[in-house]
Amino acid sequence: MKLNNQAAIVTGGGHGIGRAIALALAREGAHVLVCGRNEERLDQTAREIRALDRQGLAMPCDVSQEDQVAAMFEAALCAFGQLNILVNNAGIVGPTAPITSVSKTEWDETIAINLTGAFLCSKAVLPGMIARGSGKIVNIASVAGRMAYALRAPYAVSKWGVIGLTRTLAQEVGPHNIQVNAVLPGPTAGERMQRVIDERAVEMQLSSEEVEKQYVGATALKRMVDPEHIAATVLFLASPESDSITGQSVEVTAGLAL
Repeated sequence: MKLNNQAAIVTGGGHGIGRAIALALAREGAHVLVCGRNEERLDQTAREIRALDRQGLAMPCDVSQEDQVAAMFEAALCAFGQLNILVNNAGIVGPTAPITSVSKTEWDETIAINLTGAFLCSKAVLPGMIARGSGKIVNIASVAGRMAYALRAPYAVSKWGVIGLTRTLAQEVGPHNIQVNAVLPGPTAGERMQRVIDERAVEMQLSSEEVEKQYVGATALKRMVDPEHIAATVLFLASPESDSITGQSVEVTAGLAL
């Protein structure tokens, strides 16, 4: 297996893309701690990891809070002894509204979880990786971090920031044999995307079906992205096969036209 007996943390690992990533890593031999804010879903994912004969741990954690991040990493180190892989997947969709209607609270929360969370988790894991002389960090950004995205300013800005963090970290830690990359999903099938579609429909005074057709119609493959395909890309970037790849942003968008 590609990741036999390696240890990983997947933030936001209880459902959706995060769950798919955690299970993909476990199927290739990794022990995985999943964290997030929904304990029931985290526990379910951890059970599925253990069913693959891997260590699977679940820990509630708000990644925007430094003390909670520190406690989560301490628990992972106690359980696994070391950490080889960090997947910064935790994120919220934030508001769907013109910027004149976005509150500072909504702005701050989106940036805190989507961007500051990736910073805090990377900061926590890097000392051990540097001491060991190896490691993989994969940040889940978004194609929204490469485009103008009307009605989604806080989310888009947070994902632009994640791409910048990825490229900067890759330069800083490259001399220590640590690879840092980002995966940029496009419109991805699931409940989060459905929420964005529904809220965008309200703002644009369209039906949800019409908005979904707009998203799908902008892709070359004329369909939503499958979360498993994002997980497969993360697996590649977390494996030794990607040892010469760092500072990159890999789009998994079904060919979304920018």
